[in-house]
Amino acid sequence: MDKPTHHFSELFKQLGLDDDPVEIERFITTHSPLDDDVKLVDAPFWSEGQRAFLKESYAADADWVPMADQLNEALHPAKK
Repeated sequence: MDKPTHHFSELFKQLGLDDDPVEIERFITTHSPLDDDVKLVDAPFWSEGQRAFLKESYAADADWVPMADQLNEALHPAKK
């Protein structure tokens, strides 16, 4: 059975954050870059509920993981 796919904005909605493109960009700009040694789930700006959702998603290999990985990459931009 195929796992459902989610759009990037749906992850923000799931996390209780604004999900329009301008607010998503603002969130990423405000919270990046994260230090290389800071995992997405350990970022200081998450509420306990948001952190738990992300940890549980990774632990269960949930269908949210690709979107969480995309957010992780956005918050940890590649060094040039």
